[in-house]
Amino acid sequence: MPIVTVQVTREGTTPDRNSVTAEEKAAIIKGVSQVLLDVLNKPLEATFVVIEEVDLENWGWGGMPVPAYRKHLAEMKKS
Repeated sequence: MPIVTVQVTREGTTPDRNSVTAEEKAAIIKGVSQVLLDVLNKPLEATFVVIEEVDLENWGWGGMPVPAYRKHLAEMKKS
């Protein structure tokens, strides 16, 4: 019985959203389950998918909190 944990940032795909929608989560669960069926022959009813939403201030990238790193990248592109 596979258990897959998917971590996503708690931000939406548009500026007016601050989380992943229920429809997007359902698509993630369906897709991950299908991959395990296709690759490992694990039946859909035996696969568990857990989605964890992580606040932006709780993760980092490039040695910086994500908002600071994204700002840094934007500034690098301008120059």
